[in-house]
Amino acid sequence: MADLPRVTAVCGSLRDDSTTRVALERALDGAAEAGGTGELIDLRHLDLPLFDADDPAAGDAPELTRRVRDADAVVLGTPMYHGSYSSVLKTALDYCGFDEFEQKTVGLLAVSGGRFPITAMDHLRSVCRALDAWVLPYEAAVPQAYRAMSDGEFTDDDLEERVAELGRQTVRYAKIEACPATFESRENVGAED
Repeated sequence: MADLPRVTAVCGSLRDDSTTRVALERALDGAAEAGGTGELIDLRHLDLPLFDADDPAAGDAPELTRRVRDADAVVLGTPMYHGSYSSVLKTALDYCGFDEFEQKTVGLLAVSGGRFPITAMDHLRSVCRALDAWVLPYEAAVPQAYRAMSDGEFTDDDLEERVAELGRQTVRYAKIEACPATFESRENVGAED
């Protein structure tokens, strides 16, 4: 029997009543429905100081990077702040690099109190591509989260299904064959400096 695809979801929200966390948990349910296993990295419970390249193993960074590296696929979830993704998720991604993301399947999820949080996902897509991750074309946005969820549950069935499908798609493509290295990827040393 083949190993079940392992999906790790990273929650870029620190709020206790985070709608991003609710959505990521539903995406992990979708991953389980598709035959995968999942775990949530709740950044509220990790000590991740602002990234300093002179101390890349500060706080709980080794635990974070190990858990991301051990996953077959990752779902990044973020609230939208000022048209982009959260600073806590940026810090977590700064601790990660090619060892954690190169040729790894990544699904994107963004939640907003307002309209569609597309730019947050666009920014995450750019970061993931710079790390040579394989970013799913399918993504899930939860606009106007206050209407889509109540008391930690989805109230919008269509959005809930879209988020669950993100989890299923992440499992479906978790072990996709790696692409050959490109000229650009060989030139992108990024965090290796």
